[in-house]
Amino acid sequence: MAGGNADYDVIVIGAGPVGENLADRVVRQGLSAAIIEDRLVGGECSYWACIPSKALLRPGEVRRAARAVDGARQTVTGELDRAAVLQRRDSFTSSWDDSAQVDWLDSAGIELLRGRGRVSGNREVTVTTPEGGQRVLTARHAVAICTGSRALVPDLPGLREARPWSNREALEAREAPESLLVIGGGVVACELAGAFLDLGSQVTMLVRSGLLGGYEPMAGELVGEALKERGVEIRRGVSATAVRVHAGMREVDCDDGRTLQAAQILVATGREPQPGLGLDTLGLPEGWLTVDETMRVLDDGAPIEWLYAAGDANHRSPLTHQGKYQARAAGDAIAARALGGSVDAGPWGVHAATADHLAATQVVFTDPQVAMVGRTAEAAAEAGLRTRVVDYDLGSVAGAAIHADGYTGAARMVVDEERSVIVGMTFVGQDVAELAQSAAIAIAAEVPVARLWHAVPAFPTMSEVWLRLLEAYGRPRA
Repeated sequence: MAGGNADYDVIVIGAGPVGENLADRVVRQGLSAAIIEDRLVGGECSYWACIPSKALLRPGEVRRAARAVDGARQTVTGELDRAAVLQRRDSFTSSWDDSAQVDWLDSAGIELLRGRGRVSGNREVTVTTPEGGQRVLTARHAVAICTGSRALVPDLPGLREARPWSNREALEAREAPESLLVIGGGVVACELAGAFLDLGSQVTMLVRSGLLGGYEPMAGELVGEALKERGVEIRRGVSATAVRVHAGMREVDCDDGRTLQAAQILVATGREPQPGLGLDTLGLPEGWLTVDETMRVLDDGAPIEWLYAAGDANHRSPLTHQGKYQARAAGDAIAARALGGSVDAGPWGVHAATADHLAATQVVFTDPQVAMVGRTAEAAAEAGLRTRVVDYDLGSVAGAAIHADGYTGAARMVVDEERSVIVGMTFVGQDVAELAQSAAIAIAAEVPVARLWHAVPAFPTMSEVWLRLLEAYGRPRA
């Protein structure tokens, strides 16, 4: 990359799904955009998270699904072909080659600059190239930080020296270790514990508190029961205190007095902000960025007119699809401001990411799956809402019983009694991911419970759980 200065309407730091979407929105509306990336175009989701993890999980999920239906069960006699599973994962990452993503940027009219970007002044970004050179870019209208996050590695004695896996190393693995010790109990921990169990690893989880914190309690309970039934050892209320390597094995001291051994350790204890973004240049502290509803970065509550942050960088709703949603809102707001248009940033406005707070959709691709939209019962109560919670056994719905013999699942509906609208929905069970969108529509549109009675689910499908929840809630009187 040549040195010197260059001007663009918008400069985006980070070419993951969030940065790509934001740049695309502004270019579509006639602005110029440059996007800066020091790794693979497509980001964490494409190569080290959403895509490869779900590709890795799917074969084992399908095998168990077949074995859960009499008549199909008798035909499934072999184990997974591990090499084929890993090859299929590789196909979804294009073997960690971003050529197709780069071609898409070019076709969209977005200029790619390889290197590490940092804010270096007012509307200014300095790019350090892989060769060590530097180039200064100036944005006429906006700079957007879309750098995602990175795995948090606890400061445990000996842990870094043991070279533990994060999600990145786990999802690039060429083979499954004989034994795997998972530190953590969140989404990444639960999903990858199941994936490597399917690949033949002996898996132990150290879980300081409950599984899947932040979800309804039934989610962690049912997922934990299923993992244990499949052979995962879950040690609850236990934390690692020190790690060392001995004779090729990782030895982990625990605060319950035991020492565990494993061929590999997977650390899945959360995420932290990407460092080195130059925020100190603007007098901002390093860390998660606080933003307004159009994703402008706030400094002591006041927006920095030209600086935006979307996706994990603002930590509002650290999910790929929510980050892309933020990117669309931010890109459209940037274009509106640049072109002299009006900005609609009120609740549910065109340029506001309101769903982050009220209707975020989350799916955990464990087996059983967890699909959640909006608030948990606890979060709704903490927000001061007067709610009624309705639970239903998903396994008793005809569509679920046909779907799998002995289907086990649960559904929860959280209703705001003051407005008679649903503010939270959670489903747990095999293949419930596709139920999430109906819940998202009901919650985002604030459909009155009385009107939902007219959305009649087809029989026999798992969607019939909507009717059962409404019946349990009680039909409003005329």
